[in-house]
Amino acid sequence: MFVLEFKAQGKTTQYAAIDEAIKTAQFVRNKCIRFWMDNRGVGQKELYRHNTALRAEFPFVNALNSHACQASVERAYSSIARFYENCRKAIPGKKGYPQFNKNCRSVEYKTSGWKLSPNRKQITFTDKKGIGKLKLKGTWDLNFYQLDQIKRVRLVRRADGYYVQFLISADNKVEAEPTGKTIGLDVGLKEFYTDSNGHAEPNPKFYRTGEKRLKFRQRRVSRKKKGSSNRKKAINRLGRVHLKISRQREEHAKRVARCVIQSNDLVAYEDLRIKNLAKNHCLAKSINDAGWYQFRKWLEYFGVKFGRITVAVNSAYTSGACSNCGAVVKKSLSMRTHACGCGFVLDRDWNAALNILKLALSTVGHTGTWVLNPNASGDPTSTLIGAILSGQVGSMNEESPSL
Repeated sequence: MFVLEFKAQGKTTQYAAIDEAIKTAQFVRNKCIRFWMDNRGVGQKELYRHNTALRAEFPFVNALNSHACQASVERAYSSIARFYENCRKAIPGKKGYPQFNKNCRSVEYKTSGWKLSPNRKQITFTDKKGIGKLKLKGTWDLNFYQLDQIKRVRLVRRADGYYVQFLISADNKVEAEPTGKTIGLDVGLKEFYTDSNGHAEPNPKFYRTGEKRLKFRQRRVSRKKKGSSNRKKAINRLGRVHLKISRQREEHAKRVARCVIQSNDLVAYEDLRIKNLAKNHCLAKSINDAGWYQFRKWLEYFGVKFGRITVAVNSAYTSGACSNCGAVVKKSLSMRTHACGCGFVLDRDWNAALNILKLALSTVGHTGTWVLNPNASGDPTSTLIGAILSGQVGSMNEESPSL
């Protein structure tokens, strides 16, 4: 499955109706969370029954399409199930106890409550919220897909407008000719990544570039009176700057990942825990700005799409071990050159990329990735070779029309 996204064009009254539908979906989800808190042990069926009671009690909930209400129930149960799963796995730290949603930005319809026009350029929402017909602005062509392939339709509110997303159930794989090449990638802050061939992709640092503009917009927000319309406008302008930076980072990761996957039959990369790395307050801003998670997500997505092998290698000892003799050379973060006692001298990141590739080639065919240990062959981790990271966490991918 994959997602196609269009910009929605309508009138101001239609946008207000979309906001009302989003608020209703948030209300249903929060009510289900509260019902679970008051009645521990209830399952998804009980939450569906509670949703039926809400529709009978509140007219504005009944005005929303029944399938959209069911999707909100599923969102609530998803957070509950994730909390129980984290408890069973004894994940250290917070277990993700379900929280009330205070700023929901989307409402999701299933197979009813909407209707596409014959030319697939407009969509009409047929529930009682009054959204009506919206024009779809985008370069995708929905005529390539049957109506029964569209499993869900989502309305999303962003700082620059409203969007319509279609979840398509179709085969998205592309037959690609083998290249006979393999590559290892070591991500970093100075360079976006350094591969095992010695090539270093520059780090664009989109947040650092736009930080001056962000500070300017943030000052404008702080000067406006709280609750005023001018403050809301200033907040919207600030949100547009943040949205532009996030889109730049996402598109860059997408473009680079596609090029890497198309050029190699096997791609190895570090199995990093970004959340833990970002706890370093001195480097958190740079780590989040690098977009390592987005890059890995698109590597694995395009790996499945083009039939390439992607291997996540545990990053332990990849920077310290010598790719020539295997000896561990201790280094500080400021040491950017690897110099081993065997006489092997190489750039620190290049040496790490060679180690990552070597580990990946030694584990292809196994069911997991392995830890680099100078005294043992290693232990498997939970990331599967060729598995999509976003599929493991239950999210969906969106491609740009140019891809």
